Amino acid sequence: MKITLDTKSLLLGFLGAGLMFTAISFKNAQDQTGGRYHTEVNANNLVVILDTETGNYIIGPGMQSFGKVQWIKGEFDKTFNTAIDNKREQK
Repeated sequence: MKITLDTKSLLLGFLGAGLMFTAISFKNAQDQTGGRYHTEVNANNLVVILDTETGNYIIGPGMQSFGKVQWIKGEFDKTFNTAIDNKREQK
């Protein structure tokens, strides 16, 4: 039993393989990891929202009772440079 390949079958095989590689290599547009705001929640329900463009952040401490969250604002660069944590804004 001798197997022969003609030009048409060989071309169709390469075209099919190229089409499969192309279809597999495309990524889904919904798998984007980038974004302007990043949110982190830890085990104590502490919420941190960071604006990656400006470096501003807000921290929401764990809620003791429903609706009683006191948000803390800050700037990442300012806090990092002064090494002072802004727990609460002074009144």
